[in-house]
Amino acid sequence: MSDVLWRPEEKRLVLAVNRFDWESAQAAKPEYRRRRTALRFERVLSCKCRDVNPAGKDGVLNLLAVEFSETAAPSGVVTITFSGGAALRLEVECLEAELADLGPSWTTAACPVHAVVEDASPNPQAVRKG
Repeated sequence: MSDVLWRPEEKRLVLAVNRFDWESAQAAKPEYRRRRTALRFERVLSCKCRDVNPAGKDGVLNLLAVEFSETAAPSGVVTITFSGGAALRLEVECLEAELADLGPSWTTAACPVHAVVEDASPNPQAVRKG
């Protein structure tokens, strides 16, 4: 939780995450690796959370999905879903986001496996990562 930074005066939300390196896992000689990464959203009008305790600074959130749903173009809602049912809901002026690796990767013993729930009306803008 301490890696979630909501800056309402700057209309910015930044998440620092340890992402699984799917590129190295699918290489000719597969390696399981993780790397520290920042996920940044700009032009954020509000940030609401579900099943997230902002006071629980030692809590761990496992990012599962990021989805954008347009409301009145170009504005919309970004839903950031974590394992265990936790989620962040961002109302944004427009979708302005960046994912940037912050440093070297390190090896890990396992490849994440998450159940995928099929939606009857798929959202082509959804991005699912472990």
